[in-house]
This record gives sequence, structure tokens and C-alpha cells, in this order.
Amino acid sequence: MKTWQADFYRRPLQDEQNRPLWELLVCDPDQTFTFGALCPQSEANSVWLKRQLEKAAANNDKGLPDQLQVFRPQSLSLLQAACQPLGVTVQPTRNTVALKQQLLQRTQEYSTLPAYTGEAYDPLGLDAPPPNPMPDGLIGDKWGFTALSASDLTDFFTHEPIPIQTIPEDLQPLIMGLPSTMPIPGVVIDGGRRSMSLSLWLQETNPVSLNYISGAPDGLILEASLVDRWVVATFEDSDVAAAAQTFEQRKQQSKGLHFLLVRPDDSGMTHTGIWLLQQES
Repeated sequence: MKTWQADFYRRPLQDEQNRPLWELLVCDPDQTFTFGALCPQSEANSVWLKRQLEKAAANNDKGLPDQLQVFRPQSLSLLQAACQPLGVTVQPTRNTVALKQQLLQRTQEYSTLPAYTGEAYDPLGLDAPPPNPMPDGLIGDKWGFTALSASDLTDFFTHEPIPIQTIPEDLQPLIMGLPSTMPIPGVVIDGGRRSMSLSLWLQETNPVSLNYISGAPDGLILEASLVDRWVVATFEDSDVAAAAQTFEQRKQQSKGLHFLLVRPDDSGMTHTGIWLLQQES
């Protein structure tokens, strides 16, 4: 499948009439192809975007992509409208590493342009809402921190009959170059009779990462979709807090890789869902 990554948003630039400028930036995951175009804010619409995507395809001997990955919520609806008549699927995802690298590079170039406004600008900044409680009736019977070696984790999701799996190829431990003995941290939720309902909700929510937040009380937060955040659990127990700190330390050692496992109980007989996740850099 041919994939592009794209962003369309206002930049710290203005034209000769002092009108804010928006930029479309497109690249492929390998950064072998890039395309950029600017327009005044008054022209920032799906019609303009469609023309620019067609121009980008004309500049690329492989034509239009099958899929366009978008990380910015404000870009999503406009790019969906532009891609629909082109037959290009739009995938909302935070995993747009190449595009984010291009945006950081472009930000350094803006200050050299006559159109630069000098205003404060974070090319990757998104407004993250406060975390919401998980829906009633989905909280599991119990949960805990755990870890599996990279090789054991690979064997687990390869050979266990788990109905719901999200195992991106680029997040598989050995493909990431992690040693087979490295502990990969995870969170296990025993969902009881709610196990399947919880797993289906998680799959729809599109988990990205799990983060320990210290406070009063401490919390375990699920980052999901583009900017969604959910409170998985809160706790004040010192032993759980120590396990949470170990969880975070292991994430740093494993290049951010971790996992979420949902099962009916701790018998080890059946498992309902598993997700490989990665801490955002």
C-alpha cells in the first residue's frame, strides 16, 4: 500500500497583504518524496487541497497514494473532503514520524523567509483535552503492571489465539532491534465478563500509549486516537506507585515500546485483546 503523510495548517507566515498563510506539507514515510504549497487563509479549503494533491501526484512518478496519514485534528476534515473524490483513504494516526521530522525542519527555515511573522510557533503542538473517565460498565475486575521479555512477548502474540490484536509490524520488538531478553513493560486488565466489551471499546478508541502520572492520587492514563485521553485507573498505594515507576523506566529502555493485554481472568487459559503501544517521543 502506497502511503503519504500530510499536514495542512496555519504557519508563522503572512503574504504581502498581511494575510495569514496556510501550508500543505506532504511526504512519504521514507522521506524520498516531499511536496509543499502555501495559500492565504481565505483559500484554505478542500478544493484548493484537492488541486495541490493532484499536483503532488504529478510530481511523483507513482501517482496518488492509497492512503493519507494525518496527525492533526484540525487538518482531518479538510483533507478527508479533498481525498474523497480522489479515491484516497485518510487514516488519522499519531504515527507520522517522517512528516513530523519534515515539519521541524521547515520550522527552522521559516525564520529565513521574508514572510516570517516571528510569532511563537510549535509545529507539533496539539491542544490535548483533560482525560475523561472510561465509560461506565467497562472497568475490569482488576489490573496490574507486568513485563515480558521481547522474545516471550513475540511468541505470545504470535501463537496465542487472541481474538483482538493490534500488532503493528514496526513495533514488533525484534524488528525494533531490541534484545530478545529485554523486559517489555505492560499493563494487564482482568476484565471478567466485560472482557470482550472492554476490548472492543479499546479497539475502536485506537490506543497509542499508557502513561503513569504522579499526583494525588496517581493515575494511569491511556492516550488514544489523535488527542483523546482516558483515565484507566487512579491509585494511592505506594507499592503500585513503585511498580508504575518501574513501568516508566522500562519504557525508556525499550524505546518506548509497551503493551496492553485484556483477559477474562488470571488463569492464563484465554486472552481477549492485545495492543503493542509506543510512548510518543
